[in-house]
Amino acid sequence: MSVKSPFVEIRRELHKIPELGFQENKTQNYLLSYINSLPQDRLEVRKWKTGLFVRINGENPQKIIGYRTDIDGLPIEENTGLPFRSEHEGRMHACGHDFHMSIALGVLTHYVHNPINDDLLFIFQPAEEGPGGAKPMLESEIMKKWKPDFIMGLHVAPEYEVGTIALKEGLLFANTSELFIDLKGKGGHAAYPHNTKDMVVAASMLVTQLQTVVSRNINPLDSAVVTVGKITGGTVQNIIAETARLEGTIRTLSTESMVSVKERIEALVKGIEIGFDCEAVIDYGSMYRQVYNEKEATNRFIDYLKEKQDVNLVICDEAMTGEDFGYMLEEIPGFMFWLGVDSQYGLHHAMLNPDEEAIDFAIATVTEYIKTL
Repeated sequence: MSVKSPFVEIRRELHKIPELGFQENKTQNYLLSYINSLPQDRLEVRKWKTGLFVRINGENPQKIIGYRTDIDGLPIEENTGLPFRSEHEGRMHACGHDFHMSIALGVLTHYVHNPINDDLLFIFQPAEEGPGGAKPMLESEIMKKWKPDFIMGLHVAPEYEVGTIALKEGLLFANTSELFIDLKGKGGHAAYPHNTKDMVVAASMLVTQLQTVVSRNINPLDSAVVTVGKITGGTVQNIIAETARLEGTIRTLSTESMVSVKERIEALVKGIEIGFDCEAVIDYGSMYRQVYNEKEATNRFIDYLKEKQDVNLVICDEAMTGEDFGYMLEEIPGFMFWLGVDSQYGLHHAMLNPDEEAIDFAIATVTEYIKTL
């Protein structure tokens, strides 16, 4: 696999050091080292926790144009076999944030050397995968001082070929919420079940009941997802479990459905408490707003892409994926788009291997578009 540009090599270096949310210390240091190697006369850099704000001061600024990238990895053991595979055990850039960062650095580098009239703000945001960095970053004093008038971002899309950009106005990504349910009963010897309150049985019953939340409580013309991805409970085979824990996710295409889903989950959990004489605690963890692309900004970008012969434009459907960039789009006009990277394996997969040809394509496309704003 040949290296096409310095930013492909940067992507590979970042790919080696994935870190979880608010632990991105090596990543922040790498980004800072690169940014500090650029001419500094127009640059202002501010640290924010493990993230960065990088401002390029324009020649005659009338507005601030924002560009956001996420920087964290996932708790996944990489299985790609690549020569630049993750050096951090149990950690992987399995959602393409290494791509996102290298593209942002490519656009930033161009405008450090070729400033435009307006100011540019590059936001390197930690903790997108959890517990969520966009909302607190948005509320920071730095952001209040440097708040953009417009903002954009991208996300890799393994299902699209390189050269494809997919987006739509309005809802692009779903409302999301984590879901954690802890059950506590009474443990004991497997030979004396009548003296216990078995939380493995309670958890199993609850998982089955949760499957009815969407199918019997959400309008079929709407969409929602309730997934339990992990169950833990018990210690050994001959001890009845005193505790059990369910971990999952909720995704909806409307805020109203999110409320309805949670109300139904709470009712079912209350029923489990009564039926199994146990205690239950629900924690919704990180909750992300929907990614809603502002109409005017999105259609302007779409019109621009229609004139580009090297771009395959797709007006796509909304997806059940989650992204905390939605918090920024609530307050700042802008959009997010899918970038085709043509990988056999999808997002959050241990064998995700995006095509690096997409990096230079994205840098060129975003760079040229910013010139039109």
